[in-house]
Amino acid sequence: MHKIETHLHTKIVSKCGWLSPEELIAGYKAAGYDAIVVTDHYNRTTFEYLGIDTRAPGDKVGAFLDGYRRMAELGEREGIRVFKGAELRFDESENDYLLYGYADELLEDPEALFRMGIAAFSPIARGQGALLVQAHPYRKKCTPAIACYLDGVEVRNQNPRHANFNERAVEYAQQYGLLGLAGSDCHRTEDIATTGILSAELPGDSFGMARLIRSRNYTLIGD
Repeated sequence: MHKIETHLHTKIVSKCGWLSPEELIAGYKAAGYDAIVVTDHYNRTTFEYLGIDTRAPGDKVGAFLDGYRRMAELGEREGIRVFKGAELRFDESENDYLLYGYADELLEDPEALFRMGIAAFSPIARGQGALLVQAHPYRKKCTPAIACYLDGVEVRNQNPRHANFNERAVEYAQQYGLLGLAGSDCHRTEDIATTGILSAELPGDSFGMARLIRSRNYTLIGD
């Protein structure tokens, strides 16, 4: 079975991240993981941290994906597959949404996306084959999104510095038939490899990773 991390942040892109690609790859290799999804924060704080004006013209996705690309380069050398993801936040709330299996163009206009909100963004993302999973829906200041806008919820978030109320997320997923996902929400050394998923399949790319999650053919690490 292949061990896959679904929720991880680099200090290159996420202001709250403490770890470099080198530290992350070394830590997950030591823990026996086969793949990692880099889900750096895609929100206003991130673009301020990167010094990017979201209203100005020019490429913005390239800078956002810098952490993923550096991780992928290192992972290829160390035998760990690295997939592209994102953790989105819209202006309407402090909810966070994990995005999997998307083309870069979907995130090319952050200003429009932040103003859009989950109800408008969800059909666009799904229309392009992307997958939306709400992260830690019961964490302080978060509320579960209307289920029809989601493909799943993070039912096991292992970040130790937050009260995530994972048992309530399990109930929400079961109530509405949403898929359940587990992620370490890795920001610091103590967060490395605390959970994720186990799968007989090791996807070949980020789109394959989204298909795997959608299939539900995995188990949560820790079950």
